Amino acid sequence: MRRASSELISRNLGCLLANVRRMGRPLKIGVQLPEVEREVRWPELARMARLIEDAGFDSIWVGDHLLYDRPPAGLRGPWEAWTQLAAIAAVTERVEIGPLVACAGFHEPAMLAKLASTVDEISGGRLIVGLGAGWNRTEFDAFGVPYDRRVERFEESFEIVRRLLAGERVNFVGRHYGIDGAVLLPASGRPGGPPLMVGSSRPRMLAATIAHVRYWNAWWTDFDNRPERIAPLRDAVDRACELVGRDAAEVERTVAVLVAPLGPVARQATPGREQAPALAGSPAQIADSLAAFAAEGIVHVQLVLDPITTEGIEAAAAILSVLDG
Repeated sequence: MRRASSELISRNLGCLLANVRRMGRPLKIGVQLPEVEREVRWPELARMARLIEDAGFDSIWVGDHLLYDRPPAGLRGPWEAWTQLAAIAAVTERVEIGPLVACAGFHEPAMLAKLASTVDEISGGRLIVGLGAGWNRTEFDAFGVPYDRRVERFEESFEIVRRLLAGERVNFVGRHYGIDGAVLLPASGRPGGPPLMVGSSRPRMLAATIAHVRYWNAWWTDFDNRPERIAPLRDAVDRACELVGRDAAEVERTVAVLVAPLGPVARQATPGREQAPALAGSPAQIADSLAAFAAEGIVHVQLVLDPITTEGIEAAAAILSVLDG
C-alpha cells in the first residue's frame, strides 16, 4: 500500500511539473501511436501512452483504419481505434486523446456517438472527436462498408453524431441513415459534449462541419510537411467559416507533422500516402520548425514519429524542453 501511494504521489507530481513546463509552449504537442508501421501489442502501447503523458506531451492519438493491402508490405491491419482509446483513457490521467481521424462510415452514426460518449466518460472529459469520410477502399470492401457516396453518407452521419453528443434526442430520416428518438444516456459529463474535429480541407466536407466543430485538422502530406504550405489550407477554412457566418477565430487549426527525432531513417509512415521529408535535425532545429507552425496559426500538432518507438518518444521529449524553454 505504501509503495502504491508513493507511485501515485510521484505520478501526480510529474503531471504537475508537466503542466508548469507547458505554460511557455507556443502550441500543443501530441503523439500518434503506432498503426501499421510495425506490429505492436497492447502492453507496449500502454507503456508508450504512459511515457507520452509522463514526458509532458499534450495529447495521444490513434489512427482509425481496418486493413491495408499495399505493396511491398502487403496485408497489414491495426487494432480497432475506439477500443484502443478506451484503454488509453484508463491508463492515463492528463493528456487529451482522440482518433486522427475516425472514419464515420465504419459505424452506424448513433453507435459512433455512443462509443465516443463512453470513451469521453472513461477519460474524464479528455476526448476530441475527430471525424472524416475515409479514403482507403481496401478496408471498406473487406469489411463490407459501403464506399459509394462517402461524403453524402458522412453529411448524414455527422448531423446525427454531433446532435447526439450535444445531448439532443434525435429523430432523423435520410437516404442512408435513420434513427427514431435516439438519446445518449447516461448524459455527458461535459456541457455540450466532447468537442468535434473535422479532418478534411475539401469544400463540401467543410461546408457540412465548420459551423459545429471546434478543431480542423490536416495530415502532413496535405501541406508537404512544411509550415509555409499551410496558408492555402488555412484560407479554405476561413472561407468556409465566412460562408456560414462563423468567426474563423473560433475554429482552432491543428495539423499532423512527420518528425524523425533520431535522424533520417527508413520511412515507416502509413501506407498509401504520398511521401514528404520528415522534420529532422537537432531538438532545437525541430522545435524551430514546430514554432513556425504556431506562427502560421496552428495551435496543436500531432507528431507522427519515425520511428514510433520508445526511443523515438524519448528523443521527441527533448524537443518539448526546447519549446518550453
